[in-house]
Amino acid sequence: MHLPPKSRLFASLATATTATLLLAACGGTGAASSGEAKDFSLTINDDNHIVQQELTTLSTGACKSQNQALPLKIQTLPIGDVDQKVQLLAGQDALPVQFAAGSTPQLTKTLDKGGQVQDLEKSLKDLGVWDDIQPAAAKTVENLYGKFNVMPYQFNIEGIWFNKKLFAQHGITVPQTYDQLVAAAAKLKGAGVVPFSASGKAGWPITRLVSGYLYRELGPDALQAVADGKAKLTDPAYVKAAQAVADLGKAGDFGAGVESIDYDTSVQQFLTGKAAMFYMGSWELGDFNDATKDLIGAANIGFMPFPTVAGGKGSADQIPANVGLPVAVSAKSYNTKVGDWLSCVAKNYGASSLKNQGTISGFKANGDTGTLPPLTQMVQNTIDKTTTSTLWFEALFNTKATETSQTNAASLVTGTLSAQDFMQKVQSDLANG
Repeated sequence: MHLPPKSRLFASLATATTATLLLAACGGTGAASSGEAKDFSLTINDDNHIVQQELTTLSTGACKSQNQALPLKIQTLPIGDVDQKVQLLAGQDALPVQFAAGSTPQLTKTLDKGGQVQDLEKSLKDLGVWDDIQPAAAKTVENLYGKFNVMPYQFNIEGIWFNKKLFAQHGITVPQTYDQLVAAAAKLKGAGVVPFSASGKAGWPITRLVSGYLYRELGPDALQAVADGKAKLTDPAYVKAAQAVADLGKAGDFGAGVESIDYDTSVQQFLTGKAAMFYMGSWELGDFNDATKDLIGAANIGFMPFPTVAGGKGSADQIPANVGLPVAVSAKSYNTKVGDWLSCVAKNYGASSLKNQGTISGFKANGDTGTLPPLTQMVQNTIDKTTTSTLWFEALFNTKATETSQTNAASLVTGTLSAQDFMQKVQSDLANG
């Protein structure tokens, strides 16, 4: 499976493999009892430079006094080794103060049951800084983990980016409903413009459209109902969503050869003006704001939430979101000095990340953010107004179902697999995973 790079990684990974050895391991010896943290340690994947750099910046600036009391200490590992390392340390009751939460929410949930993960909602409320968390980020974390127990150092929203110039040239107003979106795509295709850029090779950019439709049709709990066993992907309303996306493919709305297009090619297709629309997350802001990559110009890029479905229970202000590869805090290591650090981070990380990296986090941007590119400011404004967030299609799936979903997505839109059969394949793996 083609995995998107760095900050995109968690958004496309599988999200429900059981870490079988953890429950047994979490009993431990109690050696790292509460209050013994001697540094503000962080174990994180080595390609996540932004979090490392921002915490280092804070340690010499806004959080200098906290750092003097409890020095920041960062250990990096290849991302493929993070889960194994976290499991090993958990079994020894020796988790660092902060650690990458792992590639699956199930890992953190299991650690939490073993008493290894700090309840950060309670901690941040006790510290008086809970209001510094973006409500949409808090909701996203709760959707994934069942409670707020990871630090949202990264926060991405998703939706449909569109080429304003192409829309204007062809007399298209921004679609507010799914029917209007389909009509816009038909008009563009009729004029010789590829309506949607998407990576069939990666798969997940296509399945994001299925979940987008589901959330608008059935409401923000549509996929939680499947995870809870209250609904199945083979139920008519769920198959309808897959059929809607299959119909886009049948109409030729993804252009030729979608099954062989990789992630980077799909980005390039949009940024060179060869496609009018692109469903993607705000992690692509870096490319959108880079004039050497964005040949259509950032001023010509607009953003629209996935539109409403006629008669549906969802609304366009319920924005799909993810928190990158988040960071949990060890309950065994938590003490007053750790709390001081977390308080300082909550107050300062949001603005610091925006100013220094141009990246958006799940913390409110208090203070000086510098001059933000208009697209970045627009995304930040959207986040500020968002109170209900949704997840992506595979967010609550097990590894097997995730792989089946993403490897068969292209077949769904090329017509070699029916909507019913696509959903049946994924549902079977959900049931047997």
